[in-house]
Amino acid sequence: MHHGSGILSTRQRRLAWLGFLLAALQAPVSAWLVTDESWLFSLCVALMVATVIIADDAARRRPADATSD
Repeated sequence: MHHGSGILSTRQRRLAWLGFLLAALQAPVSAWLVTDESWLFSLCVALMVATVIIADDAARRRPADATSD
């Protein structure tokens, strides 16, 4: 049984992980350094990138011959 291909290429997946890690690490540092709530934007970006990574994982785990309904 073959696994399906994801929505991201290998390079895009690595860049998504890098972007997630950078945004996730930047949020608490920004919260500590800045008095306003602009750090929430970094947190939202990290969550959106994490959602794409999770969707890619789900697409990769789906069998290649499965059709989407």
